[in-house]
Amino acid sequence: MSYLLKTLPPVIAFACASSTAATFDNISAQYLINGQLSDKVQVIDCRSSNHYNGWPQNNDNVGGHFPGAVNIDSQWLKVLDDKQLQQLISSKQLQKNKPTFLYCSGSEALSLSLALKKQGFEKLEVIRQPLSETAEKLTTLPNFKQLVSAQWLSDVINNNKPLYGPQKDYKLIEVHWGPATKYLASHIPGALYLNTNDIESEPWWNRVSDQKLAELLKNFGIRYDTTVILYGRNNMAAARAANIMMYAGVDDVRLLNGGWRAWVDAGFATEPFSNSNKKQIEFGRKIPANPHYIIDVPQARTLLGKDPDLHSLVSIRTLQEYTGKISGYDYIKPKGRISGSKWGHAGTGSNNAADFLNPDGTMKSAVDIKALWKKWNINQNQEVAFYCGTGWRASEVFFYSYVMGWKDISVFDGGWYEWSGDKNNPTNTGSIIK
Repeated sequence: MSYLLKTLPPVIAFACASSTAATFDNISAQYLINGQLSDKVQVIDCRSSNHYNGWPQNNDNVGGHFPGAVNIDSQWLKVLDDKQLQQLISSKQLQKNKPTFLYCSGSEALSLSLALKKQGFEKLEVIRQPLSETAEKLTTLPNFKQLVSAQWLSDVINNNKPLYGPQKDYKLIEVHWGPATKYLASHIPGALYLNTNDIESEPWWNRVSDQKLAELLKNFGIRYDTTVILYGRNNMAAARAANIMMYAGVDDVRLLNGGWRAWVDAGFATEPFSNSNKKQIEFGRKIPANPHYIIDVPQARTLLGKDPDLHSLVSIRTLQEYTGKISGYDYIKPKGRISGSKWGHAGTGSNNAADFLNPDGTMKSAVDIKALWKKWNINQNQEVAFYCGTGWRASEVFFYSYVMGWKDISVFDGGWYEWSGDKNNPTNTGSIIK
């Protein structure tokens, strides 16, 4: 009898008994979905994070993942060495001696299985049952449709009418700071270019006025009901634009999961030179239609005065920035954090939010993100505002929280730069034990 049959409930053991190896059938899946196997086995979803989040794969009509499954895309093996894979396994809290099921295509499951065996896993099997047979119980992110794959974007560009495609007109925009040097050399076909200097203003690099924002959207041909698809060489820039456009009132803002890198890695075509919008159009509603997505200094002060169990001002900065060892920016001199703010992680510096990214640059799973925040008492039942230095990292995390279905969220536009520019605003340095 296989190792798994000794641990499964009798009905599952009976279902598996006719096979020489432990397999995963309809009955087994139902037990897993109902939580009756959660302490018996562990499941690794080795498909892309897009399918894990909720996008259907190939000809499936449903997406998502088995409740409790962790995501390790087998394609990540291309960029991970043995030590990095070991660290990833540890971060997912996977146990090497626990029966482990893999869910992805046969070749992908085989490559991950071999890598896991090299890491010391012994009890590995593959789930072969189609997800569609248990569709009603799969876990998906509430707003997974706003975080799109390179394949979906390619289908939109080529008019292949993908699932959850734009309902009306769409605009594809590459977002970056400064001149469009890299964009002019190569970009996704049909993409326009947005310089973040056109949506931010000195001295604090906050959003531009509502009047200037209305003019910018007009020049890009964006109405409130236009689907706007954003990407960047660094997706923080695209997320900054996403937050501001959502604030303005664009109903359907999408972000390319993994940004430019995802498009290139997928092998899709690119084009040089510049595209321009051919027709200006009025936005169609008063700006801002969603003012709650961005807060300023007075609102940040008010938030800090509320119950921290119900409200959180979250620093999306490195621990060194949060504790005041560095400012993180050559143009920001003060060091430290906003008094009363919680640490929400970030990355390796002010130019990335790597703590929230998978090895391929896509968004980490909601489970992983929530784990970062658990001991800091940051959760979706609170009013949560994110801040960083000037808004880029905070905007990326804001968008991921939106995809996760968090409701009462915003970006503190001025961030550490504007807050620390006024000596009357309380600040702190040093570590906090959590």
